[in-house]
Amino acid sequence: MNQLTPAERLLVSLGVQEPADIDLEAIAWTEGVRVKYGPLENCEARIVGTHDRAIVTIKEDALPGRRRFSLGHELGHWHHDRGKCLVCGSDEIGNPLASTSERAADRYAADLLMPRFLFDPAVRAAGKVNFAMFRNLAKAFNTSVTAAAIRVVEGKRVPAMLVCHGAGGRKWFVRSQMIDDRWFPQEQLSADSPAFDVQFGGKPEINLPMKVGADAWFDRHDASWYEVREQSIRLPGNETLTLLLFDDDQMHAR
Repeated sequence: MNQLTPAERLLVSLGVQEPADIDLEAIAWTEGVRVKYGPLENCEARIVGTHDRAIVTIKEDALPGRRRFSLGHELGHWHHDRGKCLVCGSDEIGNPLASTSERAADRYAADLLMPRFLFDPAVRAAGKVNFAMFRNLAKAFNTSVTAAAIRVVEGKRVPAMLVCHGAGGRKWFVRSQMIDDRWFPQEQLSADSPAFDVQFGGKPEINLPMKVGADAWFDRHDASWYEVREQSIRLPGNETLTLLLFDDDQMHAR
């Protein structure tokens, strides 16, 4: 087994052996954290604590997968930032462009909800990388499709990238460790990309990855030499999430 993260060590110490064993409220209790669900304005979650006791409040009307990731995120703050009163907005939880502290809490949440010692074998058994795979993993680990997709792409299994767009342009992206960092997605969606029709044309989500010229996504002199495979889905909040698969070895990290 690879070296475990703090969240994964906690799971092992509690005897977690399968995704169904990951009871976040019970885990929070073992860490001295009481969990409440209630109305929150302008934030997704809040943690208040001192010494060895804390209370986490989660926005009650958020989607189930979002509530679960938010709780994992706040437990991450309890691990890293104990003693502080923290309020986390919707743009801070699960956002790869958030502050260092928020990203550390996100990593803790991902390790808690989708520990590598369980998640990676599930990925290997799941077959082709696409949004159907992400949905199956999200169901198995009781998390959001976005969280499962990020967890897969950030690994070392597949050369891929995830890009999230809103009406105003790119909101965030993550790339696999297999992809050369010279591939940086454009701010605005190109009309040559099927994702453009999903975001602006009301087109249903794309069921399977389809080939498109890389210059539809990357503003580089050599982008027209390559193709990527693209699949997009709709997200809440008028956003589009796109999976880009890099099949050409020349686009991989050197």
